[in-house]
Amino acid sequence: MEMSQTRCQTLVVLTNLPDEASAYAMASSLVNERLAACINILAPCRSVYRWQGEIESTQEVPLLIKTTAERYGALEAAIRARHPYELPEIVAVPIALGLPEYLAWVAAETLVEPADGNPSTC
Repeated sequence: MEMSQTRCQTLVVLTNLPDEASAYAMASSLVNERLAACINILAPCRSVYRWQGEIESTQEVPLLIKTTAERYGALEAAIRARHPYELPEIVAVPIALGLPEYLAWVAAETLVEPADGNPSTC
């Protein structure tokens, strides 16, 4: 895969928040800042995991975040800075195939205009 394809690779990033209010606040800010094109806030679910030697069971609200590899670093930093968990789940899954127009829309909605006024293109 050449560099422009890697940079423009569409990703689905997964994270969980403790409640719907914090999930909505996170989703809104990430889309507003063009770190994500679209975020699905899923129904609350129960997560079971081991934390500091104990088995925990917690209700969480999953987010499915659509972005590009180019924006992943800034997206991860924003999630970490705002997330209430000490160690939040932040994982990215590359999209191998998809409707080309949708993937182009994700790329367009996450573009930022650099100081020179020439936005990068995917």
